[in-house]
Amino acid sequence: MNEVALSTLKKINNHGFQAYLVGGYPRDLYIDRASIDYDICTNATPKELKQIFGDSILPAEQYGSVTLISHGNRFEITTFRKDIKYLNNRKPIEIEYVDNLLDDLKRRDFTMNTMCIDSEGIIIDLLNGKDDIDKKLIRTVGNADLKIYEDSLRILRAIRFATVLNFNLDEDLKKAIRKHRGLLKNLSYYRKKEELDKIFSSPNRDKGISLIKELELDKELELSNLDSLVPTTYLIGIWAQLDVLDKYTFNNAEKESIIKINELLDKDLLNYNNLYNYGLYISTIVSEIKGVDKKIVNERYNSLYIHNKTDIKIEAKEICELLNRKPGKFLREIFDDLEYKLVNKLLENKKDVLKKYISENY
Repeated sequence: MNEVALSTLKKINNHGFQAYLVGGYPRDLYIDRASIDYDICTNATPKELKQIFGDSILPAEQYGSVTLISHGNRFEITTFRKDIKYLNNRKPIEIEYVDNLLDDLKRRDFTMNTMCIDSEGIIIDLLNGKDDIDKKLIRTVGNADLKIYEDSLRILRAIRFATVLNFNLDEDLKKAIRKHRGLLKNLSYYRKKEELDKIFSSPNRDKGISLIKELELDKELELSNLDSLVPTTYLIGIWAQLDVLDKYTFNNAEKESIIKINELLDKDLLNYNNLYNYGLYISTIVSEIKGVDKKIVNERYNSLYIHNKTDIKIEAKEICELLNRKPGKFLREIFDDLEYKLVNKLLENKKDVLKKYISENY
């Protein structure tokens, strides 16, 4: 049990308010899973929380929520509320503060996320979350159809939880997901990718991929190549196969990796030039997709005489002295030549060998 979390609850209690850890942390604690997902619900308002915690509260407020940083822990604290109105089947834009824990829990997504812990470390389970966790079942709080229609991100959250926790989806939830799967098109690619990243990077990713296909979400998510996907250890290796570079958002390094992976997929992976030009990281990812033994790829890469031009065992200054010439464009030509011959093992990477070759050819 996180003692900082309990002391935070007690501090709120000491000012006359209710406060509970809710959601991910109580759930993960119950199933003996590590968690730093510290969400607190309370009947204290953001203004009252600022009076309690002062400068520790981050300035941004949204829909009755504040962020507290305490002893290196980050707590998201939300005032008991009812969500009255949603925008675009996603965001609550009208809320009502309430003074009742049960009313607050009823607005939440899945029963397994409604367990609470009070300041004494006692688990409170008003909506039978324990029973569903024991059954490894993901079930919505209340009407599944309404819950999914209110917030379509819950579709991907359900699949993500089923994947990482190895739980199953309740049949009513599956029906609601199938009925409202078209709403996924309205979700931002950023939020979709955020959830898909967690699904694809899970050791249990096969389950998540299977659920996406079973519930026919691949079309709505624009994952056209999902049927031919070869799961890889590397997340970027999965994205590279899905042909979504023009849809989902990737940083420059991710884009570069995706492009290189797809280039190398059409080439001879064990060719010395390809191993050298694409490097061990990209080559290893491609080996998983192609089903080539990574040990072979690793051994062949490590057998290269050089892994970049800086490994060439002669310097520009030495070449100039050897040829009695001033530095110029000819140096690039020589280094390009040496690089090619070293990569293809036509020359040994020894200074005397390189000098002899340069003297005889330049």
